[in-house]
Order: sequence, then C-alpha cells, then structure tokens
Amino acid sequence: MSLDDLRRKVAFHNSVDVWVALCGERNTDWTDPEAYKRFIAYLLGENLNLKAFNLCAHEAGATEDVKVRFTEALAQSKEIDPNSRNYTIRLSDSAISTIRRYGT
Repeated sequence: MSLDDLRRKVAFHNSVDVWVALCGERNTDWTDPEAYKRFIAYLLGENLNLKAFNLCAHEAGATEDVKVRFTEALAQSKEIDPNSRNYTIRLSDSAISTIRRYGT
C-alpha cells in the first residue's frame, strides 16, 4: 500500500504504517527497527508534526508475526530512545513530500 493509498483511507496514520508504506513504494525491507529509528529521527529533524502515542501490535494492523516482532522490538527501547516511539502523522501533501525525501 502506498502513502497515497493510506491518505485516502484517513488523514492520520501511525508511523509504523507510514514506514511500511514508504518501504513498499521503494521496494525495500521495513523490518529493521534501526532503519525505522533513523526514519523517525529524520522526521523529527524536519520538524514534522508528530504526536507520540502507545501502539500495540494489533493496533498497527499487525496480523503477521513479522510486524508483531517489529513493534515489540521498538517497544523495548521506547522509554530511552524517542526514535523508537510510535507517532501519529497527518498525511498532508507537505508531510508526504517530506516523508518521500527521506534517504534521497
């Protein structure tokens, strides 16, 4: 699912789903928690309006074991590393543009 597809569903999404969608657009692996942390660090550095919240694996749509393990790995370090947290992101045009610039 692409970022545009996510936005068509609802305006706000959790950062894990946004990360998975971005990786899907790029045909890259999303399962590395360290890569997700770098993505979040980038978004925070770009001053994207992110709101931290607690996300359980089932709330992230985690019906597959890989996504459950991924969100659980992030949860283990979220108290000490803000880049491990889950955030809500409003997928405006400017936010999607910022997200797509990541790593380019």
